[in-house]
Amino acid sequence: MTFPIANRRIALIGGAGFIGHHLALKLKELGADVHVIDSLQVNNLYAFGRAQGDIVNRDLYIDITSERLDLLRNARVPLHLQDAREYHALTSVLKDIKPEVVVQLAAVAHAGKSNKDPYSTFDHSLRTLENALDYSRGNVEHFIFFSSSMVYGNFMDDSVSEETSCEPLGIYGALKFAGEKMVIAYNQVFGLPYTIIRPSALYGERCVSRRVGQIFIENAIQGSDVVVHGDGSDRLDFTYIGDLVDGIVKTVERKEARNQIFNMTYGSARSISEMAQIIETHFPDVTVQYKEKDALMPERGTLNVDKAKKLIGYEPKWPLEKGYVRYIEWYKQKFGRASKQN
Repeated sequence: MTFPIANRRIALIGGAGFIGHHLALKLKELGADVHVIDSLQVNNLYAFGRAQGDIVNRDLYIDITSERLDLLRNARVPLHLQDAREYHALTSVLKDIKPEVVVQLAAVAHAGKSNKDPYSTFDHSLRTLENALDYSRGNVEHFIFFSSSMVYGNFMDDSVSEETSCEPLGIYGALKFAGEKMVIAYNQVFGLPYTIIRPSALYGERCVSRRVGQIFIENAIQGSDVVVHGDGSDRLDFTYIGDLVDGIVKTVERKEARNQIFNMTYGSARSISEMAQIIETHFPDVTVQYKEKDALMPERGTLNVDKAKKLIGYEPKWPLEKGYVRYIEWYKQKFGRASKQN
């Protein structure tokens, strides 16, 4: 059974972020009545605009987050400027929208920041989730929660499936796993239909989360060394944002997605060294350095996506050689435009 996207009312909480704005634009393109709820305070325009101290590439990230908002505005996607930590205010906004589907994206999307500031991470992750869940029970047909591959902790084998036991390492993974348990509990107690999504190592245009692929490109363009933490053999299931967005569209459309957990990645891990080699191909003068690995970064690998393929027809199409090269070209164009303006 399928649910047509056209005219479906969908609220994206935290929808002005990296994943959210891409998803909003795609849903709007498909005819959905999509609304973005965001405070722009977490890894977004207000955060960079108000930040004190020396922020890496601050002006670049202000430009990128402004570009996201311009794209949403031009696509006529309404932005409801609201902090999701405020229970009554968020409830009021959701009552006005009356969404059939809620997608919960609001969170601190960085493991290192989470370990340094657990209070803020809890506030922006579990508090926002609880507020969204409490409105959604009895009011929403489908609740979609973005978790993370970090819930698995150290991979015991080369790949993990949704049936693999979760042993998260560090604050970020623990909060994501706690969020999954809260979503499932709301289904058990209130019958709220849900889908939990576990992405991994995302990359793509207009990301400001300081993910590894993003840092590599920015350093190479700016003439800095590319730093690999570890010996380069660590393997991640690098996933282009376009594949994830297509998977979420299928999640919204398909009844078979309800009350399920899905790994949603490319489905084939690649080493950090392979990503660095692509950088070296496109930036021949770059220097790659190897430094000590963060002790709280788990050993990872492939996330098996057979379940999503079988139940909802998920079909990732962007291997690293295709998606990462597209990402590099986008950055080169952006820096080229910036140079002409200066």
